[in-house]
Amino acid sequence: MNTIERIETLLTQIEDKAPLVHHITNYVTVNDCANVTLAIGASPIMADDIGEVQEITSISQALVLNIGTLNERTVGSMLAAGKKANEMNIPVVLDPVGAGASELRNKTVSKLLEQMNFNVIRGNMSEIRFIAGLGATTKGVDASETDLKGGAQYGIDTARTLADKLGCIIAITGATDIISDGKQTVCIENGNKMLGAVTGTGCMCSSLIGSSCGVSSDYFVAAAAGILYMGIAGEIAFENAGQKGNGSFRVAVIDEISKLNAETVHMRAKIHEA
Repeated sequence: MNTIERIETLLTQIEDKAPLVHHITNYVTVNDCANVTLAIGASPIMADDIGEVQEITSISQALVLNIGTLNERTVGSMLAAGKKANEMNIPVVLDPVGAGASELRNKTVSKLLEQMNFNVIRGNMSEIRFIAGLGATTKGVDASETDLKGGAQYGIDTARTLADKLGCIIAITGATDIISDGKQTVCIENGNKMLGAVTGTGCMCSSLIGSSCGVSSDYFVAAAAGILYMGIAGEIAFENAGQKGNGSFRVAVIDEISKLNAETVHMRAKIHEA
């Protein structure tokens, strides 16, 4: 099967297996992350106390770590959960929200990278540039205009280089989404700019990646799948509810994820090798 066929197949696998996806995530988007995980057919659990994170991780099929509303208490929980996941060969997804914006975030990302292995790292251009040591500028938790000026090819080169360096899948989401394992790279052109006007669509995308990783050891395809699902849902949500406003669009995105099927993915996918 080619990449798009495997992405289509993952939808059925998620629904059949309903993987448990453990999130240690941020309190701004935690409810949306839980709902989108349910919508795709997986099962979310949001446990962040250090007293239970290892136990919860051990019964999960994937772990998603998100540093959006970082505090010292959850740093320890992330480290404990990540090490347990590595020990048990459970896939780990990192969403380095706002990396580069503060000393605490920067030190935390460095600590996480030093003490555990990640299967997928998904971020915007500024976050990934920071992790790659490319002197990124930031705009809070959003990619800066300066970092976006390099265009898709710069993103492709960055993703490939960092994937080789860290030995994991690097996914950069933006106007053009880029996914690379260092050897193979794909670009996805699906989505709608209104996704950037709603809090949490990036976090939800990481949840979809975690759900996909929970049923497949092909983490390259799983990362592409989660991003493609969100892009297609964003397009359809805009067509159906975009004119109503941001709130209606946000709900419509989750609605469309819940209705997504292989036929819709096949018809709408705009994915190509870089």
